[in-house]
Amino acid sequence: MIRRLASVRLRVALATVLVVGAALAVGGVTLVRLQQRALTSDLDSTARTRARDVAQSVSDGTFADVIPVPRGENNLAQVVDQTGRIVAASKNVADDPRLSREVPHSTKTVIRTVRNYPEATHPLRVAVKRVHARGQDYTVYVASSLGPVSRSTNSLARLLAFGLPLLALLAGLLSWIAVSLALRPVEAIRREVELIGGEDLHRRVPDPLVEDEIGRLVGTMNAMLARLEVATDRQRRFVADASHELRSPLTGMRAELEVNLAHPEQVEWSVVAQEILDDTIGLQRLVDDLLALAAADAAPVNVTRRDPVDLDEIVMAEARRARNRSSATIDTGSVSGAQVDGDEEQLSRVVRNLLDNAARYARSTITVSLAETEGDAVLTVADDGPGVPEAERERIFERFARHDASRSRSAGGTGLGLAISREIVVAHGGSISLDAGPGGRFTVLLPVSDAVG
Repeated sequence: MIRRLASVRLRVALATVLVVGAALAVGGVTLVRLQQRALTSDLDSTARTRARDVAQSVSDGTFADVIPVPRGENNLAQVVDQTGRIVAASKNVADDPRLSREVPHSTKTVIRTVRNYPEATHPLRVAVKRVHARGQDYTVYVASSLGPVSRSTNSLARLLAFGLPLLALLAGLLSWIAVSLALRPVEAIRREVELIGGEDLHRRVPDPLVEDEIGRLVGTMNAMLARLEVATDRQRRFVADASHELRSPLTGMRAELEVNLAHPEQVEWSVVAQEILDDTIGLQRLVDDLLALAAADAAPVNVTRRDPVDLDEIVMAEARRARNRSSATIDTGSVSGAQVDGDEEQLSRVVRNLLDNAARYARSTITVSLAETEGDAVLTVADDGPGVPEAERERIFERFARHDASRSRSAGGTGLGLAISREIVVAHGGSISLDAGPGGRFTVLLPVSDAVG
């Protein structure tokens, strides 16, 4: 029952019944009161007219002892002199007490309600008019029973009490049907999404081809499924590639140690130790890159610090470090001053990755340049290696991407440095690209510091 009350259809239907029922109740009460007021007003108008006619006959001296009245028992009339004696009356109140003790001070007709007249089963609506004739004052009373008004309003009230709840229930039923029809596509979406598992992310919710809220929901749902599919495929590739990248050096190190331990007398252990150390350093670099990408997957790269950074100092420091690890000549003669806002450690990692990448593939020379141009700091790192075909220039920024022929696995890269570099540069509001031409030439654009100038 609780689950059913949580249904949108039921909630809307109940809300409709309550709102429509309240509105109909207010409208019904108002209608009954308006009818009662209208019928009473009609009685008052008739009583005024009749009282004026009787007063005119009294003034003319033409009134009789028995005053004729229409519609029998519902209409009453009396003429009382100034001593309080009834001098004329209709047959239905000829022997009854005065209709009212009201004596107006002017000739204006006064309307009163008499509720406890002994001979009446219903309250009376009495028109009282004062008239002067033949040297004395008379008071004319003309009354009508409120019984017909009560019966009419009661009949209307009973009709409304029976009909209005039915109308409210009908409105609730119609709202239930309307909401059910409106939610039918949503239910279809729910059933379809319920069937989509981790292996079925290629499936999509059927498009209703209608540009309404449901159509936009379907579009959003399909876009979300597409993003989930891409993210899931990316995660699977990442796990597979990471497993392979970690397994290969570990397998090589184990095989080398097993062979050397099988013939220890033929092994130069200092050489083996150096080789194992080099492999361990490579593994450490791979693990660091994997951790960086895992953090980036959990949340986009965030530049937590926005300090003014001298990019030229970073470039020169990383160039000195690269010279100690590479036999290639590193030319920094075109490096000039440039300041950007950002995280110095992250920007150092970008420069380091670019120089390491160039050192792996350069034949003899790496050229680094830095300059400020039109509000951007432009950093280029070029090597004279074999270069990258045009079709591969965008793909190398993907994770674990390598160009198999010229920029191969044997060069020792993890295939993660350029992917990490792009994420850092984009997070700093810049861009990184591989330019056309011989060799490899990477260009990084970063906005210059606001503090400059």
